[in-house]
Amino acid sequence: MNKKPAPPTASLTWFRNAAPYINAHRGRVFVLAFGGEAVADATFPSLVHDIGMLHALGVRLVLVHGARPQVESRLKTRGAELRYVNGLRVTDGAALEAVKEAAGWLRVEIEALLSMGLANTPMSGARVRVSSGNYVIAKPLGVRGGVDYCHTGEVRRVDAEAIRRQLELGQVVLLSPLGYSPTGEVFNLTAEDVATAVAGALRADKLVFLTESGPLRDGRRRLIQQLKPDEASALADGERPIPDELRLHLKSAVSACRQQVGRVHLVDRRVDGALLLELYTRDGIGTLVTGEIYERLRRATIEDVGGVLELIKPLEQEGVLVRRSREQLELEIESFTVIERDGMIVGCAALFPFPDEAVAEVACMAVHADYRDGGRGDVLLSHLETQAWALGVRRLFVLTTHTAHWFRERGFVPGDLKALPLKRRELYNYQRNSRIFIKVLEAPKRRR
Repeated sequence: MNKKPAPPTASLTWFRNAAPYINAHRGRVFVLAFGGEAVADATFPSLVHDIGMLHALGVRLVLVHGARPQVESRLKTRGAELRYVNGLRVTDGAALEAVKEAAGWLRVEIEALLSMGLANTPMSGARVRVSSGNYVIAKPLGVRGGVDYCHTGEVRRVDAEAIRRQLELGQVVLLSPLGYSPTGEVFNLTAEDVATAVAGALRADKLVFLTESGPLRDGRRRLIQQLKPDEASALADGERPIPDELRLHLKSAVSACRQQVGRVHLVDRRVDGALLLELYTRDGIGTLVTGEIYERLRRATIEDVGGVLELIKPLEQEGVLVRRSREQLELEIESFTVIERDGMIVGCAALFPFPDEAVAEVACMAVHADYRDGGRGDVLLSHLETQAWALGVRRLFVLTTHTAHWFRERGFVPGDLKALPLKRRELYNYQRNSRIFIKVLEAPKRRR
């Protein structure tokens, strides 16, 4: 007797779900920024292992590290003054020496961990080559508001072509918060400024900020999963209290998006495996800032048949939906509207009009189990109602066995078989014994 195969483990399911992202990210350019706090943390080797995994999966990486705690530690040891104005360090001669020392020490530490290939470690057998250099050209910040920032600078330009050559050779590019001038001067920069400028110059696919301040939350303490650039700008400039670090990252995200960086991620680096969870799961664990369309409602095409079948299969098995073969769905697909989220079909519904009776059927409405709390069913129904009205339809009907309450809450009332168009009555499945609900449509409200 054949035994049933064991169900997949959670790790196997995760790996299978990550497969589309492994393929999508291969060969892409990601700029990853993290503070000196991350390097000083005991968990930093685990983060480096995850960075090594990204590299092994074919991602082209530029790493930008900060150095603030290491610089401050050196200045305190020497009894030197720590001076900040408007969040920027005033880098006098003593501070510049501390910045150089800290940056050099950090670079060596990071390179050493990236070189690790010992057996019984996550980077066993790995060969990660690291390139560092004078890729960032800087200029002095100068005197602003009466304050001379001395050796504090800002990015003038980035040698993007030189960085691209290293990435094409399979190397990880590691950048410190330092910039160099044509006259041989060295300037202290912020890691955010370097990361944003480099991402923009490379037209990077992603810019990832690993944050120290935790996740970005709304007024009800819920994670803000996604923002458009204008929303991020309003939040950064608004009065709602958020940590200064996150406010700075939001402004950097907006700047990066304006420089045609595809997506900017704000991720709490204290979460174990945060990078992998953000980049290789559909919803991630952080905040995405992007001007790209991440989720959209659209008319279905023949290419969506597989995605719709995968979406409705569990509901068919539960008896919620009538079974549809691939051939039938291919014939009906132009009647479907879908919600696509980052390449995955997470919702669908079909509208089948009967023009002679000015009625239409709402059918095969489904939303993925992971996305049923976001009002997507209402979005689908509202779209179908608007579509039906434009076709001259004045009544909708639906046949359901499991979701009567959902439709009743949205204005559908019980009906009988006689209320259906004759052609639909002939197809009624008495064994399924679906309940019939009808809704009289009203003209869509015009926006003022």
